[in-house]
Amino acid sequence: MIPGASGPLGEADLLRVCDLLYRRTGILVPGNRRSFVERRVLERMRATGAGALPDYMARLRADADGEVQHFVNAFTVNETYFYREAHQLRCLTGSLLGEITAGRAPNDPIRIWSMPCATGEEPYSVAIWLLEHWPTVDAWEIEIVGSDIDTRALAAAEAGRYGARALGRLPPALVSRYFVPEGDGSWRILPELRGSVRFSRRNLVDAVGMAQEGRFDVVFCRNVLIYFDDASRKIAAATLFAALRPGGFLCLGHTESMSRIPSRFRTRRFPEAIVYQRPEDAHE
Repeated sequence: MIPGASGPLGEADLLRVCDLLYRRTGILVPGNRRSFVERRVLERMRATGAGALPDYMARLRADADGEVQHFVNAFTVNETYFYREAHQLRCLTGSLLGEITAGRAPNDPIRIWSMPCATGEEPYSVAIWLLEHWPTVDAWEIEIVGSDIDTRALAAAEAGRYGARALGRLPPALVSRYFVPEGDGSWRILPELRGSVRFSRRNLVDAVGMAQEGRFDVVFCRNVLIYFDDASRKIAAATLFAALRPGGFLCLGHTESMSRIPSRFRTRRFPEAIVYQRPEDAHE
């Protein structure tokens, strides 16, 4: 029930909320998730003290106390863990980096982007995997960036503190090597490793903001396009294409592909994974 209303979120109210979320993030909420939308809006109304939905919508329009960001945070999904979809990590060191470094001088920068990065497990996984599985890692200047639209998730990523579920796929030896027990059942990633990843707030459908990060050799963008419709997916594909250096690689989630939208990416099938490449001769 919405405070000040005679019943649950009405159809018109639902459309207004979902339209705002879509315009801000590109996320399309399915019609069968009405209870999810109502629950999140109710949480934010209680947090802000709004007595009725019109009051809360007015607060959003004014962006009082940064409420738009809190609203966006309430709808993001941050389900992740270390070494998720490890076949792509194997592809990174087994195939992709060999092509990327061919013809480059030692100490040239190698840029890897996790977008969206949620609470940091993915970019930290990349850092650990490189240390464990790429013998020439010290010969290159590696920059790993994690970005997300959810500011709460980014704060958790920067803190680098994780529970048993997030660490469940990591061998115990790696947990002991790269994490310190906190005493409350959680583990915190070593300061040196936390310092190897830079975090930033970015929106996948904001081309200007995305471009501010520059170009990357590899972009991991996994399990987010499934929440987009074709229009948002097309925008995201364009920003991801622009985010790659010529010859750079895009890794999507195992349930995602570029097949439903026009794409200038080249599909590459490696022994470990299928990835998408920006052709060397591609123009903007």
